[in-house]
Amino acid sequence: MDYKKMEAPKSTITQSQNELDSPTENIYEALAIISKRAEQIGEEIKVELHDKLDEFATNTESLEEIFENKEQIEVSRFYEALPKPVSLAVQEWKDGQVYFRRTEVKQDNNEA
Repeated sequence: MDYKKMEAPKSTITQSQNELDSPTENIYEALAIISKRAEQIGEEIKVELHDKLDEFATNTESLEEIFENKEQIEVSRFYEALPKPVSLAVQEWKDGQVYFRRTEVKQDNNEA
């Protein structure tokens, strides 16, 4: 998923409860699914950012040698400007792009 091109809000907005819980018919289940997806998105973005910043890493052990790398600053600012993982997860949920399944517990007919 290319999070850079998603049209998710960059600030907090109020969501319709009926719209959020319509796929599951349970707001708590919907929020749990969105929360798990937001964690996945956050981790993916974090890994991608660290990979890009590792390209700029220098092997200096002296604290006096601090280099200001404009490309590194631009990369950091770009990732700071992305919508938050929760906003991205909610947008995916509303667009129907999140797959979820229920694990049902089977009960024996003999138990009463």
